[in-house]
Amino acid sequence: MKKLVAIGKTVEAAVKNGLSQLGVEEDRVQVSILEHPSRGLFGLFGSKDAKVELEVKPDGIEEAISFLQEVTGAMDLQVKVERNEGSDHTTINLTGNDLGILIGRRGQTLDSLQYLANIVANRHSDKHLRIVLDAEKFRERRKQTLEALSDRMANRVIRSRREVVLEPMSSQERKIIHSWLQSNPHVKTYSQGDEPNRSIVIAPK
Repeated sequence: MKKLVAIGKTVEAAVKNGLSQLGVEEDRVQVSILEHPSRGLFGLFGSKDAKVELEVKPDGIEEAISFLQEVTGAMDLQVKVERNEGSDHTTINLTGNDLGILIGRRGQTLDSLQYLANIVANRHSDKHLRIVLDAEKFRERRKQTLEALSDRMANRVIRSRREVVLEPMSSQERKIIHSWLQSNPHVKTYSQGDEPNRSIVIAPK
């Protein structure tokens, strides 16, 4: 963790000087007072400034990004990292060439990396963090594919009046289908089976 010693006429001024040098807000640091200010003899001789030590608290998301950069570097992949803050999660999108190996079959490798990135982030945070990891906007393309699949399978169920069981999917992908078909008045959805082979069933209402 990054540390810095700063001085100032008062403790508050010393902290402000340290924050300015570090380029962070006060809630990102742990402050230790090393020396209180003193006025000296008659307020003139031997006066001392306040001295504080600022230690930057680890940022869970930044730690996760560093982890991902190490992994991609070990795979000889050149990636650019984009970080976008959402209301309840942080999206990390990786861009670059030949990232198919990071995505894997139907996003399975990407899901595994996302799982590990979340572990790293929460290990370095005192509050729960949620990371959604993407590569070349794969998640959005996959979402569109799943929504189209949902419509096709729902129409089949409506025509045949028989339920359809989809292939096993991650909880993230199942949520997309549940949400997409929630407003369909003719079908209902539910999940069956155990992880990692849990599947969605589309059934007539």
